[in-house]
Amino acid sequence: MAENSKIEWCEHTFNPWVGCRKVSPACDNCYAEVWAKRTGESRLWIDELPRLTSKINWSKPYKWNRQAQECGQRQRIFCASLADVFDDRVPTGWRIDLWNMINDTPWLDWMILTKRPENMERMLPINRADHLEVWGDGYPNVWLGVTVENKNAAKTRIPILQKTSAAHRFLSCEPLLSPVLINLRGIDLVIVGGETGPKARPMNVDWARVVLLQCRQREVPFFMKQMGKKGEIPQDLMIREFPGYTNESA
Repeated sequence: MAENSKIEWCEHTFNPWVGCRKVSPACDNCYAEVWAKRTGESRLWIDELPRLTSKINWSKPYKWNRQAQECGQRQRIFCASLADVFDDRVPTGWRIDLWNMINDTPWLDWMILTKRPENMERMLPINRADHLEVWGDGYPNVWLGVTVENKNAAKTRIPILQKTSAAHRFLSCEPLLSPVLINLRGIDLVIVGGETGPKARPMNVDWARVVLLQCRQREVPFFMKQMGKKGEIPQDLMIREFPGYTNESA
């Protein structure tokens, strides 16, 4: 649950806990739910509480942080690929432990993606004595992001993200299910991708091009993750930018 990642825009994934519930069309073919069924943990995607992962799992970010510091190169962590940090079913104490870990690993850039931005402000470590450091304008090593799969998600989620204090903000247009017009004020990165898996819904390549055009107009880095299934990324979209990284190292 926490190891070198196959996700193109990060070095590692880390799941502090496992389990979630579907809240939007982007969740319909959730790969985490498929994983849960394969491993006999389907209950975690129904009504049961999420499951905290092991102490061994929780020790890995500290190891990655040491390695990054020793080699002088930051590493990106996708936090909660099998859950949602801002899920209101998660015990508050688990999140407190996570924020403290994040604060203790300054050489790691934590990418936290949610479909529940309405919960972010009250779940961030703001003015709480039980955190090592309060949130302020955002931890410098935390990227807050929202999933934007269609125009409704763009309309409802992006404004909340923009109003939330954060050092870095990003959008994940994956799976991109329809054309979207996005407000890029205060956004530092846009990731685009089609859906994968046996039930994957198609992504029109022009939808991705529209997002790229908007990014170019506002000079926002654009990262094309995948077309979906085994489709090849067209040459004009083979762009993998990331703030502080070159296309070759992203």
